[in-house]
Amino acid sequence: MPSLLPTAGIDETPMIHESSHDNSNGHGVDLRIEALSKRYADALVLDGVDLYIGAGELVALLGPSGSGKTTLLRAIAGLLPIDAGRILFGERDATRLSLRERNVGFVFQNYALFRHMTVAENIAFGLRSRPRRTRPSRAAIAQRVEELLALVQLPELGGRYPDQLSGGQKQRVALARALAIDPHVLLLDEPFGALDAKVRIELRRWLRQLHDQTGQTTVFVTHDQDEAMELADRVAVLRDGRIEQIGTPEQICDAPASAHVFGFIGRAGVLEGHVEAGRFTPAGQHAAFPAEGIGDGPARLHVRPHDLTLAMSGHGLGARVACVRRLADKLCVELQLPGQPHMLELDLGATPGVHPPMVGSEVAVMPLRYRVYPHLPSR
Repeated sequence: MPSLLPTAGIDETPMIHESSHDNSNGHGVDLRIEALSKRYADALVLDGVDLYIGAGELVALLGPSGSGKTTLLRAIAGLLPIDAGRILFGERDATRLSLRERNVGFVFQNYALFRHMTVAENIAFGLRSRPRRTRPSRAAIAQRVEELLALVQLPELGGRYPDQLSGGQKQRVALARALAIDPHVLLLDEPFGALDAKVRIELRRWLRQLHDQTGQTTVFVTHDQDEAMELADRVAVLRDGRIEQIGTPEQICDAPASAHVFGFIGRAGVLEGHVEAGRFTPAGQHAAFPAEGIGDGPARLHVRPHDLTLAMSGHGLGARVACVRRLADKLCVELQLPGQPHMLELDLGATPGVHPPMVGSEVAVMPLRYRVYPHLPSR
């Protein structure tokens, strides 16, 4: 029997400052967001967001464009005023504090390095910008820069200028500059968005190792699901200015709380149908599937391509093969089901000598894992 999981306008010039509250251990603080709201004209961009991030935790804000993730990040930084709610760093209410007073490290997607400064000077900028009474000595700043260059694996590049660096090297310098002040919270806005795919993969693995070394409280914005799942301790999925679900990568992938989360995280197929007496029947099909906990009425079954399998004729779902595409490590079979407005995709291993079903042939498929959600009106 198939298993069913239970339903359930900003100046981007680098500004790196130090507050009067020392954070010498470099492990950050708890971050608490309470009922945070932000409106632009008639558009509600953040709608009562609640979020707790523990000291030393790495949390990803994941969502499509317009979901509010970057606005939330900049509100945390103090780059945007908020309309309602509170932001607390540890026990300290930071809601009305300036960027200087919050002591955050912010890394922009476009690096925002000073082109006229060397790598070492860029990293030292935040320390040299402190008021004279709290500014370290030149020797202490030079030692800190040397330590950070080693930490980000660029020990020999302190004398270069940003234009002499690759994209990946620039991003490492931007991270080193943000870390120089021992920030309470490290904030990353699409940090790898400007890099090519190979460099992106290498850098996100490096960033995870760096985080494990430094233990900084870190929040990063991304629209890349793979990036969020690989990097984060927990992932917050945003939609229309609200957090749709927050959990570990495993919880988000294995038990998505809504149809939106299921559809946003990875590839997914959808079957329209009805639930009656705890069983889901797709439109145009005779097969029915358990849907415990779902009330009677219109519903949708969501299934991943790798959770579909070919079945014996007369069992499962009847379908016609519309297309077969060969990818690097698998075959993707597109299926048209009677009575269904959307295609289903089925992934098959690209095993030598094993032939996929022919285009136009009739097949039967069975979902091994799936989720059923009530079909609710759009927001």
